[in-house]
Amino acid sequence: MTLLSQLSGTFINVATVLLGTTLGLLLGGRLPERTQRTLLQTLSLVTLYIGLDMCTSLSKVLGGHIPGVILALVSLALGAVIGEGLGIEERLGHLGEMLRRRFKGGGRFTEGFVAASLLFCIGPLTIVGGIQNGLTGDSGTYVLKSVLDGIAALALAGVYGVGVGFSALTVLLVQGGISLASGGLAGVLLGGADPAVLKTNPYVLLVTGTGGLMILGISVNLMLGGLGVEDRRVRVGSLLPALLLAPLSLWLATLIG
Repeated sequence: MTLLSQLSGTFINVATVLLGTTLGLLLGGRLPERTQRTLLQTLSLVTLYIGLDMCTSLSKVLGGHIPGVILALVSLALGAVIGEGLGIEERLGHLGEMLRRRFKGGGRFTEGFVAASLLFCIGPLTIVGGIQNGLTGDSGTYVLKSVLDGIAALALAGVYGVGVGFSALTVLLVQGGISLASGGLAGVLLGGADPAVLKTNPYVLLVTGTGGLMILGISVNLMLGGLGVEDRRVRVGSLLPALLLAPLSLWLATLIG
């Protein structure tokens, strides 16, 4: 299997984010601020639904005698401590500011970059699609994700500006990394590239549910942005280590029994 086939879905996703951003920039400047805020609120409601749907995965996970929601809570709590210690939220912000200065971006560049990067890279489609694409060359899952991300990029770019488009770099690194890495250890651990198998794997379910709780945080942030109240944002970036801690917590819980 060629490198191009392994990364085909990622390249499509990058293209739709850039296309959605371009359309959002063209249309956003022509819309009244009130309309832009309403669009942002609409996107936050859809994001809320996606997050809630992902959270239902937690009810299907049991680590020994410990429910999946407890494992997710522990992972998020420990992830928050680690994330705050490492200053992940600030580092994401600094990266956005560096890109803004480098490419002379204006307005809410950094907010758009961080919000879009988190929204596009947290979720089951990112994991399942990357493994599927990397192992078999099938980009079907990423094509579906690309359509969703393109629409979201259009709505976000109308409010936050060109910074949303630079989240395509994050998509390229994260999804491309998953796709390339999946050819080795991931395929063995997760039981193959069959999407049906991947979606019912307890480790994927736990990461999906944990990511869903983080998606809810993104939804809250989008809603606050739509209401013009942004100083109470959920620090979702600081919770990112939880996505790595979740499968570890399930492994330990299963080992303990």
